[in-house]
Amino acid sequence: MSSLSGIGLALIAIGVVLALAAMILLVFRSNRGPGQARGAGVLLIGPIPIVFGTDKQSVRVVILLAIILMLVVLAVMLVPSLLGH
Repeated sequence: MSSLSGIGLALIAIGVVLALAAMILLVFRSNRGPGQARGAGVLLIGPIPIVFGTDKQSVRVVILLAIILMLVVLAVMLVPSLLGH
């Protein structure tokens, strides 16, 4: 197995573990009584973002995270070609 496929599998496993931990924490925190839920998301279809959310602050945070993610992906794609590999 190449090192990249091993890293990919490790990242998938970490993501699954984090998702399960988040669900478990959500279940334990939901027993505290009624509260206000906030949330937002960005669906990227190619270069077109579809943004949704419950309040402006959540939407701004998610848009900022999406921009950071797009810049990281762009850097990862461009750095090898700039280095000549």
